[in-house]
Amino acid sequence: MDALVVEGLLERIPGRGTFVARPRRAASRLTSYTEEMSRRGLLAESQTLLARREQAGPGVARALNVTEGDAVIHWRRLRRADSQPMCIEDAYLNEVLIPGFLQSGMPTSLYDSLDARGLRPTWAEDSINADVATEDEGNLLEIATGTPVLRHSRRALAGEKVVEVSRTVYRADRFTMWIQVGSES
Repeated sequence: MDALVVEGLLERIPGRGTFVARPRRAASRLTSYTEEMSRRGLLAESQTLLARREQAGPGVARALNVTEGDAVIHWRRLRRADSQPMCIEDAYLNEVLIPGFLQSGMPTSLYDSLDARGLRPTWAEDSINADVATEDEGNLLEIATGTPVLRHSRRALAGEKVVEVSRTVYRADRFTMWIQVGSES
């Protein structure tokens, strides 16, 4: 029985006994905004605010593993859930990995578009912090300047290829970030 406890198949609760352990959950797969809103029972919508080819600045170049000045795609969207503003997302993509992206019509889901090219992100490095909305963010999100927001930065990879770097500003009154943590033994 000790070996089964060590393997995590059994769980000992002092004073109560030994029981079959709850199954361990595998880490969540990365989901797109559209998938995440659907999981929450909300209808996802997007409005493209900007979609253009730019030269990578130092921060974006470093995050995408490209040379400063290389061509990147900057796609800025206002994301809604059930017709209400939820977030503003700035995504930066390595143009070399996704040729013709801007000419093919903007997709509904970035991750579905990357998946169709064999580049769906399989893992990511995220950072999240609390902040307040700027005037521009407040106008787009329909909240007052200085209202609390969540800032989410992501560096998404397909295997070892960095496919997306994004910065998203969420309305803190409408969005809760769920993060699954733990380890598999």
